[in-house]
Amino acid sequence: MLTFLIMAGGSGERFWPLSTRKKPKQLLKIFDEKSLIRLAYERVLPLVDKDRIFIATNEVQLDALKEDLSEISDDRIIIEPDFKDTASAISYGSLIISKYYDNPTICVLASDHLIKDEDNFRSTIKLAEYVASEGQIVTLGITPDHIETGYGYIKVKENIVGVPEKALEFTEKPKYDIAKAYYESKKYLWNSGMFIFRYDVLLEELKKHSYNHYITNQNIAKLIDKNEGVLTAKKVKDEFMNFEKKSIDFAIMEKSDKISVIPSNFLWNDVGGYLAFEDLFDADEDGNVSRNNSLITVDSSNNIIVSDKKYQRVSLLGVNNMIISITKDEILIADKKDNQRIKEIVKKALK
Repeated sequence: MLTFLIMAGGSGERFWPLSTRKKPKQLLKIFDEKSLIRLAYERVLPLVDKDRIFIATNEVQLDALKEDLSEISDDRIIIEPDFKDTASAISYGSLIISKYYDNPTICVLASDHLIKDEDNFRSTIKLAEYVASEGQIVTLGITPDHIETGYGYIKVKENIVGVPEKALEFTEKPKYDIAKAYYESKKYLWNSGMFIFRYDVLLEELKKHSYNHYITNQNIAKLIDKNEGVLTAKKVKDEFMNFEKKSIDFAIMEKSDKISVIPSNFLWNDVGGYLAFEDLFDADEDGNVSRNNSLITVDSSNNIIVSDKKYQRVSLLGVNNMIISITKDEILIADKKDNQRIKEIVKKALK
């Protein structure tokens, strides 16, 4: 029984001030007329009935999520009691789904990725479902089309698109020279962070490689039956706090011998920060990329300008290589080379 767990609990720091803790990037409509989470939800609807789609989020973002996805029933919204990284979120979310379906096959997706060629994507998910039925934890590796230091990598042996194979090695975000070598070798794929597995296989691998997550999962299972949203989160909070804060890559993927990867070539972007706008949208003749504004420039080039209010006029004179993000209450101006440091501004702004 194929089910989906869409992870939607991000903190919104990389796109501040457009995104906030209450309304992170997956709920914004700056990449498309629809929010990223709605795009993620509608992308999988052709594969399953809507009752087999679960959204994992937190209480802070619940109201905005329900406003955007009003057709999702409350018992399909999984409230995480705290931020404990992806191993805990996936373990807990999968447990909730198992209360509805006997040993379900679960496809874990991020709510904030952009994917084009959706038919190709859905075909890949169906293939992954089959591989997972054989007792494998499957991840989708994206064939790189440029040198990229912002993604993790998966090493493979054959790298034939659409042909599952054993994942040989996982590597965190590399430095440029290493990423260049990976790209040129044709033996490394981008780690998309999408996973497909049977619930019993997940439990087995947690028991082997991250016992804390396994035993905490088992203890929580005794406390709940069907999902009651915020009430369930309150019931399990004390036990949930026993989860170690650990990524699913570190907890299982880098250790298990049951990891298969499917090399994939659908267009994918994890929209990890403001620089993603340069990949997603056309620039003007001076290299400026603007969204939701009317831009006037003089001697200004290679800027990214984004507003939360459509058709706001922005005028630039002698401004180059900057990120300019504008909301009703806040304006961010940052050098593009410092885009990964926006979190430092967020910490000061929220004091």
